[in-house]
Amino acid sequence: MSPADTLTTDRPSPAAGREDDDASTAQRRGATGRLLRSELRLVFGRKRNLVLLAGLALIPVIIGVVVLITQDTAVAGQGPPFLQKITSNGLFLVLTSIFSCLPLLLPLTVAIVSGDAIAGEAQAGTLRYLLVTPVPRTRMLLVKAAGGLAFAAAAVLTIAVVGLVVGGVFFGFGEVTLLSGDQVSTADGMLRTLGITAYVILSLTGLVAVGLFFSTLTEVPVAAMAATIVVPVVSTVLGALPQLSAIHGGLLTFHWFDFGEFMRLDVDYSTLGQGLAVQAAWVAIFGTLAWSRFTTADVTS
Repeated sequence: MSPADTLTTDRPSPAAGREDDDASTAQRRGATGRLLRSELRLVFGRKRNLVLLAGLALIPVIIGVVVLITQDTAVAGQGPPFLQKITSNGLFLVLTSIFSCLPLLLPLTVAIVSGDAIAGEAQAGTLRYLLVTPVPRTRMLLVKAAGGLAFAAAAVLTIAVVGLVVGGVFFGFGEVTLLSGDQVSTADGMLRTLGITAYVILSLTGLVAVGLFFSTLTEVPVAAMAATIVVPVVSTVLGALPQLSAIHGGLLTFHWFDFGEFMRLDVDYSTLGQGLAVQAAWVAIFGTLAWSRFTTADVTS
């Protein structure tokens, strides 16, 4: 047999190479899926996180009970927007609850979970063992981000679902009166409420990225959580200063309450798009910073 024949015989066929590549890709996908499922079990299995969700679930219940008790008193209708409309339509309990939680409780909840993502593993001493498994750092960071986003979505959905149930039981549903005074059907109102819920979830993505970045800087979860919650607080303060109007559009929290657009007869999707674009920019910037820090850091714990 000639050397050429030998080389031809020993060389793997293209088909075999493709099969190996497919098998390797399937293995990576399987490993990523297992890692993601493990992360979701960790996030939603922690008693602290479940307590946070339970606390958020109480908000629409408390608001609903208070409105039900005081609807025929002198204080009826006083409070945040949409509150005076709850008694006529239970859908407004969802809007009022989200409006009440968005300035502080929702950011605090997201900050606790996202700030703990990497720092919590480092403090517990499990981060190094996860990387030795081995788990590529980029993949781990993406899984941690997915866990934080999933919890942020669960937090908003908890408020929305409980508010919908309590509002329906206490006040029922009917035609929805928009900010312009026009009325739309209950089905249309449900779709608008769904849009509001989705917009609020997406509005928290930038904060998740911020929390993930701070979580890569320290092995103390409380420090990462505190640093994360400071960002929306400072953003809100800066947004209240007219002298800084030039930077308002790029602030993390400036577009959070644009979900009110869904309560207009003709929704201005360009306004909503601006808000989501700002969140995408924060995700890109702080996601890149988190990746740069995490993939180059010397993990010792």
